[in-house]
Amino acid sequence: MESIRVSIAAPIWSSPELALERRRRRRRPPPPPAGRRSSLSRSAGRLSALFAMDVSQADPLKEVTLGTVMATEEEYASQSKLLQEFTNVCSIDKAWIFQSEKGKGSQAMFSVSQSNLLANKRRKFILSAQIASGSSNSVTFQWAQFPVEMANASLIVPSPSGSKLLIVKNPENDSPVQLEIWGSSQLEKEFHIPQSVHGSVYTDKWFEGVSWNFDESLIAYVAEEPAPSKPTFDSSGYKKDSSNEKDCGSWKGQGDFEEEWGETYAGKRKPALFVIDIQSGEVRAVQGIASSLSVGQVIWAPSSGGIDQHLVFVGWSSDQRKLGIRYCYNRPCALYVTKNPFHQSEANEKDFKGDSGKGSTLYNLTQSISSAFLPRFSPDGKYLLFLSAKSAVDSGAHGATNSLHKIDWPVDGELSLHRSIVDVIPVIMNAEEGHFPGLYFSGLLTNPWLSDGCTMILSSIWGSSEVILAVNVLNGSVSRISPTESSASWEILSLDGDNIVAVSSSPTDVPQLKYGYLIDKTISSASWSWLDISSSIFKCSEKVKMLLGSLQFNIIKIPVKNVAACTTKGASKPFEAIFVSTKSKNDLPDPLIVVLHGGPHAVAISSFSKSLAFLSSLGFSLLIVNYRGSIGFGEEALQSLPGKVGSQDVDDVLTAIDHAVNLGLANPSRIAVVGGSHGGFLTTHLIGQAPDKFIAAATRNPVCNLGLMVGTTDIPDWCYVESFGSEGKNHFTEAPSAEHLSLFYSKSPISHLHKVKTPTLFLLSAKDLRVPFSNGLQYARALREKGVEHKVIVFPHDVHGIDRPQSDFESFLNIGVWFKKYCK
Repeated sequence: MESIRVSIAAPIWSSPELALERRRRRRRPPPPPAGRRSSLSRSAGRLSALFAMDVSQADPLKEVTLGTVMATEEEYASQSKLLQEFTNVCSIDKAWIFQSEKGKGSQAMFSVSQSNLLANKRRKFILSAQIASGSSNSVTFQWAQFPVEMANASLIVPSPSGSKLLIVKNPENDSPVQLEIWGSSQLEKEFHIPQSVHGSVYTDKWFEGVSWNFDESLIAYVAEEPAPSKPTFDSSGYKKDSSNEKDCGSWKGQGDFEEEWGETYAGKRKPALFVIDIQSGEVRAVQGIASSLSVGQVIWAPSSGGIDQHLVFVGWSSDQRKLGIRYCYNRPCALYVTKNPFHQSEANEKDFKGDSGKGSTLYNLTQSISSAFLPRFSPDGKYLLFLSAKSAVDSGAHGATNSLHKIDWPVDGELSLHRSIVDVIPVIMNAEEGHFPGLYFSGLLTNPWLSDGCTMILSSIWGSSEVILAVNVLNGSVSRISPTESSASWEILSLDGDNIVAVSSSPTDVPQLKYGYLIDKTISSASWSWLDISSSIFKCSEKVKMLLGSLQFNIIKIPVKNVAACTTKGASKPFEAIFVSTKSKNDLPDPLIVVLHGGPHAVAISSFSKSLAFLSSLGFSLLIVNYRGSIGFGEEALQSLPGKVGSQDVDDVLTAIDHAVNLGLANPSRIAVVGGSHGGFLTTHLIGQAPDKFIAAATRNPVCNLGLMVGTTDIPDWCYVESFGSEGKNHFTEAPSAEHLSLFYSKSPISHLHKVKTPTLFLLSAKDLRVPFSNGLQYARALREKGVEHKVIVFPHDVHGIDRPQSDFESFLNIGVWFKKYCK
């Protein structure tokens, strides 16, 4: 495993005594001359003699130590086998459906991934199926006999008709980017784009954008801009007029420091926009984009007169410092329109004047709103729809309630640049019980439209679940079309005409493919029926089936403890927790693990999690708390947390635990807690503020000291907004004052460290730019100073998420063993 174990406390599967004895057995020094052995030496000699004996004759204390180590090693081996069975379950990353050429049925293509622990990567493959409709609203999927592995494929993008397939292969060094165009039976084109043209194509699901034009002759995409030239030196000193070509007689300097977009973007150059002609292989960079603008999510505007003239993309401005953008929806962004670099304007063609004045072909379409992303054109080309995180941008919270908007688009291609932005779904501040709580997008299809041309299908968070919504973009009506009686989570994969292919899962059920169809054909008053689709994609072992079959879950409403302190109605409403437990009735409840998500403006949903299912299968109940401030519950509840971190969120978790205990779901003497990032912030706060409540804790890349984090993180503004509230945007500075640092300390878990006595496991990433591992390491070293039992594992090549397959595996394996040790 690629990890470094920092032996602040000895690893739980290896003790200092046992390691010392093993070394002694390998090389015992000769005894010193008679008469020169101290009492300490004599004691050590007796200890060595005892260890050389049979264990049954050994010192009782050492016998216990060795027995504990052996038992722990057996636990480690047993749990690793079980965790591997869960790890082997596959995931669907994307799906596409195309109408068959003969007009009967359709063809589905699923991009599937599976952990490859030995290679420390995810194995990717394609599985295809023929979809055929039968009588009585039945449907059958005829699966291909075997999947096809997509080795080295960074990105797969079918053309709109499904007749071509783009495969992007990014290099791991300075080699060219490889673009392959496949037809139905063979490779048709292959292009090698040198680094002097552009670097790797973005595949990050945020800047990422690859779009075929309508006649499938051009592809627009986002890639790293070419590397800037760097100073070159040789034996004579500085070398003038140097190039980026390698020369064994010289060496490259570093050049000027360039800002990056933070976590997961280390070493990535600025995203820029390119178009390739797939007939000639010519690649053109889109000109006229300001150097301060990073681009992403490009799509083609509807063609005018059969000509693809314009591209629409999202732009993020960075005139000053680039703050971290991963998981940070509070970064201002806008939609821009620009000319296709292959389009030659006709003499009588009307043009528009861009933002940069004469000669510019770039224009900001959304100047009146602070956030605009994920653009989609309506099928008739009359509207440009987009999502917005203006609530996050305006408040400073890194995640908040989304909104959906539209702009009229000219069908004649003549752009008028002063178009109003119309709200389709506004920000929902506070919804009544059971009503739509607001838009919290979790994904948007490339083509999300039903055949009426005005109904958009998308996935969104609704409380503690993910659901599928139908949105009428003409009147703004929103319908929940995944089953309302289901507490499981539902995610849309693709549309098959007016039918839906989705996946449903829960904490106790592996994912299941679903096929949704309209019971009546009137979309405006539609009700949907859902069929189970037989598939081996999510195949799991009989042991996993048995263990999951013994579990149950439900979503619990938890009343707010101090309603009088709430300043809004939304903040006073009950929050939720997902409770997972065994179906069997025991005299005493199983040990409880309290699970805390990060963010804090994120959510834990009722979907299948391999790591949490593994912990459940070890004999633990889970209490997965969505404290106030989580998304999915309305904007008022979410905005109640900034300025109150370390108090309101901590109180909510303690209230949830007490609620579970009062319901008889938990034994108050056997409770553990685990969380990552802000969940780690809460974990370390809880073991300090409630030191007698938890018998064990585990934390992944925790925020332990805001005063230390603010000077080292890629998101220092987060420290200000969560500590000060929305006014933190105005206080934010790169040079915190003494007063600021004092407030950060008072909000931090380290201020309660002197009370901690809970054995704690730390799992840290050496390449974490979000919460640098010095944060957790400082806290762990302070626990060592106090004599509190703990263990630290540092993953040297991981970023904040600890999601490389080997690291994720070792992380949750150690959590399982750690909790079993203390929760017997």
